[in-house]
Amino acid sequence: MNMEALEEGSKEGRARGARARPRLHRTSPQSVLSESSGSFGLEMARQGQRWSVWMLLLGFTICVRGITREELFPFGLSAGDQALTGGNDETRVIQLEKPLTFYDEQFDRVYVNTNGFVSLEKPPVESEYLRSSQVTFKMLAALQGDLDTSDRVGRVFFRQDTNPALLQKAGDHINRAFPEDDLVNPEHLFVVTWVDVASHEAQSRGDTVQRNSFQMVIASMETVTYVILLFPRGSIQFQSSGGHTLHSGFSRGAKRYLLFSTRPGEHFSITDGSEDSVKELTERTNSGRRGVWVYEIGTFPHFTSIAPGEVPDVPEETDSLNPLQHQQQHTVVFPDVSLDGVYLRPEHPSPIPVQFTPPDASVLEIENGDNFHVDVFTYNSGQCAGHKCSKFGECRNFPEGHCCVCKPGFYGNGIHCVPDGVPQRMNGKVSGRVFIGGSGVPVDFTGNDLHSYVVVNDGRAYVAVSAIPPELGFSLQPLATLGGAIGWAFALQQPGFSNGFSVIGGVFQRQVDVVFQPRGEKLSISQQFRGIDEHDHLMVDTRLEGSIPEVPQGTTVQIDPYTQIYQYSTNLITSSSSRECLLKLPDGSSRSFSFTVRETITFQSCSLDEASRSTPATQMLSIDQVFVMYDMGERLLRFAMTNKIGDVNGQCLSTRASFLPSFLMR
Repeated sequence: MNMEALEEGSKEGRARGARARPRLHRTSPQSVLSESSGSFGLEMARQGQRWSVWMLLLGFTICVRGITREELFPFGLSAGDQALTGGNDETRVIQLEKPLTFYDEQFDRVYVNTNGFVSLEKPPVESEYLRSSQVTFKMLAALQGDLDTSDRVGRVFFRQDTNPALLQKAGDHINRAFPEDDLVNPEHLFVVTWVDVASHEAQSRGDTVQRNSFQMVIASMETVTYVILLFPRGSIQFQSSGGHTLHSGFSRGAKRYLLFSTRPGEHFSITDGSEDSVKELTERTNSGRRGVWVYEIGTFPHFTSIAPGEVPDVPEETDSLNPLQHQQQHTVVFPDVSLDGVYLRPEHPSPIPVQFTPPDASVLEIENGDNFHVDVFTYNSGQCAGHKCSKFGECRNFPEGHCCVCKPGFYGNGIHCVPDGVPQRMNGKVSGRVFIGGSGVPVDFTGNDLHSYVVVNDGRAYVAVSAIPPELGFSLQPLATLGGAIGWAFALQQPGFSNGFSVIGGVFQRQVDVVFQPRGEKLSISQQFRGIDEHDHLMVDTRLEGSIPEVPQGTTVQIDPYTQIYQYSTNLITSSSSRECLLKLPDGSSRSFSFTVRETITFQSCSLDEASRSTPATQMLSIDQVFVMYDMGERLLRFAMTNKIGDVNGQCLSTRASFLPSFLMR
């Protein structure tokens, strides 16, 4: 990309007053976009500022091909948005609940326009700026051009939002873009989404219509404002309109001098006037995530210049592997970052998330990102038959009494409700007293951390247990059931069937009894799921008691896919299954290893709830792509598995497309 225009556009403001928030380092705009993709080293410097999740990706590599459309901030009428009238030069003025800062001025209203921009003063008619090289009004251009939504296919949505989950998401983008600055916690968002907008020229001539989709998020605090621009991959189908290249950047508008004269004010260009620079908006970044661009656009009362994000590098792309085809060549990737790139929802009841696209069936995509956080487990103050309903639930009247139920767009038992499509976390402690092999001396441990992360749209669960000594860690590898409850709770659902959280929420007791063959060693796993903590993470306490066969140090374990039948009755769920795994010993030999698992789950339900009563009496959980590993250097035990729940007859259990996240089922 030619960066001369961008560099020139930012020079004028640099000699101005001191910044309200000191910067430890500033990368020039030119270097932001000219450096080639490489390691994401800056992100690693932020360890210690954030809680990091160790995640297991066995047989998969990390895809960073840009954000997808479902990773935009929520948009559409169901997200609480308003929409512009269809047309090719429509404008709506919005009074802001909290002022935004642009350069060193503050504004309490904005103007949203069809043509890909937000302005801070009433824009002139489009003929005065579309073909002009100088913009005479204050403009924040996401991707400005002669755009059209008159066919009602394209839409322009906008809203103000203070949902904590979305404020956190915006803060994560900003903090990732400026890793050496103080952490930013936005207080107010203004979200504008241009969805499937067409070129006015193509519309008027009847040409084959290409469409663009992109989003601008204006994140403000008391005296600082940032802009986040999001361009999903494949979302920019045309780069020019009306003979002029689309433009992205910021303009301060005309400045008055003398008495009756004006001259162009400062401007900052993101694109450089070429179509290639428009294409690169989806392919490059200044925030460490391809397709996401972050800018500090104002500080009050002093401001120096618009500051682009400082992280142009992203991890190199690699092909994803089919884990079942690479059993002998597992690649283990443990990114030391929290996980981002999830589709969050604001606090607005709605039937389904707008514009959700199911993930690709053959590729698990998890972006390197930051601090995913969802404000989902707070409660209403009112009582419902002695229970507090979730903030995202409501008390519903039935002929025989009352029950908490989740609002549309959320799922759970009404007391605990989580947003559709949002990854979930589970944290807890593990303790135990375990005899290994024929040893008469037990291994005692207490307070070991357990962390789990579930990509609910894939049913993919990751579990890590810390501080496990080697003499125990290798022998625990066959026990994927240690983290099996989180997989069952958020399993991918066949239509007409329900995962555990949809039925019983987040408070229950789980007892697992494992009997090993052929010697009959027995291990008891007791788990108490206690709802949620102040960080909105599911909590679980786990206790292991008994004996297990010894697995020699250095042994790897391969677990074949298996199924587990769950039988449901009032306040009780039971299951049993037989498991088999293959031990690959350090000397190169192999031997099989089998055991039985009996599981009992107890909970308290509302017998009046129609959803609970409609749950099939018997369901089958299908677990595949199971990977286990003990990391002796880190003393970490890791599990990963894909979980799908459905018909006991196995219909569609092998077909990924037949399983849907809960919100698509509804």
